[in-house]
Amino acid sequence: MAEKEHDKSTLQEEELEQQIADEQQAADEAAATESTTSAAPETDTPVSEEAQVYKDKYLRLYSEFDNYRRRTAKERLDLIKTASEEVLKAVIPVLDDFERAAKAHAAETDAEKVRDGNQIVVQKLMKTLEQKGLKPMEDAVGKPFDADFQEAITQIPAPSEELKGKVVDVVEKGYMLGDRVVRYAKVVIGA
Repeated sequence: MAEKEHDKSTLQEEELEQQIADEQQAADEAAATESTTSAAPETDTPVSEEAQVYKDKYLRLYSEFDNYRRRTAKERLDLIKTASEEVLKAVIPVLDDFERAAKAHAAETDAEKVRDGNQIVVQKLMKTLEQKGLKPMEDAVGKPFDADFQEAITQIPAPSEELKGKVVDVVEKGYMLGDRVVRYAKVVIGA
């Protein structure tokens, strides 16, 4: 899962870098074209002087806009690279807790203590993620299937008549970040 997200972010970074390179090449070609046209002989008429003034303004504005576009593209690339840093810093202590729990549970023979320790770490992780805005979707069992928030992975014969076309089981919980679906709930629907 983490590898897929890393590959996805790497692809996004590569696409942005390619976009920046393409924009730079287009800007260089435009500048080269404009420099060859500016070498044309000028006459001392007021119209050509006015045209030169407008041309200079145009070139300055074009250059300024091109610099702005490159700068914002670079900022987007930097943002993508560091966007998850804050969340990762918040999750690292929970990872430390999991590692400590694994070491402590290796020698533990009482299953209830192991279960309680794991439950504490899971609650800490959920609290950390909720502080960052991640919310689990409400339980959908018995409710009508909603394609906006759920992904049907299979259909089974409904255990009762009222569960036909409704969610029978949730295989994987769904999560929201604000109003956006981060992961769709994977559900089983009664047929």
